[in-house]
Amino acid sequence: MTTCLIVDDSRVVRKVARRILEDLNFACREAEDGVFACKACEEEMPDMILLDWNMPNMSGIEFLEALRKMPGGDTPKVVFCTTENDMNYIQRAIQAGANEYIMKPFDNEIIVSKLTQIGLIDY
Repeated sequence: MTTCLIVDDSRVVRKVARRILEDLNFACREAEDGVFACKACEEEMPDMILLDWNMPNMSGIEFLEALRKMPGGDTPKVVFCTTENDMNYIQRAIQAGANEYIMKPFDNEIIVSKLTQIGLIDY
């Protein structure tokens, strides 16, 4: 089963994303910020990370930069899921190693489309 780490400071967003991803047969874990996400990745590197940008303690971009330096941190597919829609944010995310970018609010159709594009599901 494909594993996913959902990283967002909003409990509601984590729960909605988890429901969608579990319906797609992903095994999900959650982290409320980049610090907890780093710890989760040190314990077990996921196949995919759904990542918010704006979080306390460690932002999504700071986490992504740290992730890509970890042993095995080049492996997970990273999908930013954020309200940041400025092209500079998107370019910075891609340069830091993000595979895709989703704007909030999102739904099942958007997630399926992005995960298909990056080869995590075959829909």
